[in-house]
Amino acid sequence: MRPLTPWQNVLFRTGGILMLLSLLFPLFWEEATACSSLVFALGALLFAAMQLLMRYEGDDVTLRHLRRQQIAGAVFLVLTGLLLIGHTYRIGPLKADEWKLTLAIAAIFEVYTAFRIPYVLQRSEKKK
Repeated sequence: MRPLTPWQNVLFRTGGILMLLSLLFPLFWEEATACSSLVFALGALLFAAMQLLMRYEGDDVTLRHLRRQQIAGAVFLVLTGLLLIGHTYRIGPLKADEWKLTLAIAAIFEVYTAFRIPYVLQRSEKKK
C-alpha cells in the first residue's frame, strides 16, 4: 500500500473526526442538526478522497479484493452524506432514514478492511 504524505494523513484523520463529531453533535445540541449533515458530507469527502489516494500496486489477489471493499465503503460514506443532506433539508426523493442503512454498510466495510488489510500485508511480508 502506498502511504499517504503527512498532509494527506492530516486530511484523512480530519475527515474521520468530522464525520464522528457531526453524528454526535445532534445528540447533545439540537440546533446543530441543520449543519451536522453538511459537516458529515465534508468529512466523508475528505476521508474518501484520501482513501482513494492510497493505492495497492502489488499482485496479491486478497489485498486487491480488500481494497475494492475499502473503496466501496468510501463510496457508501459519501452516499450517506448525500442522503443525510436530503433527509435534513427534505430535498430529493429519499427523505426518510435511508442514510442509516448506507452508514451501517459503510461501517461494516471500513471496519472489516481496517483490521484485515494490515494482517494480510504482514502475512505477505513474512512469506517474502
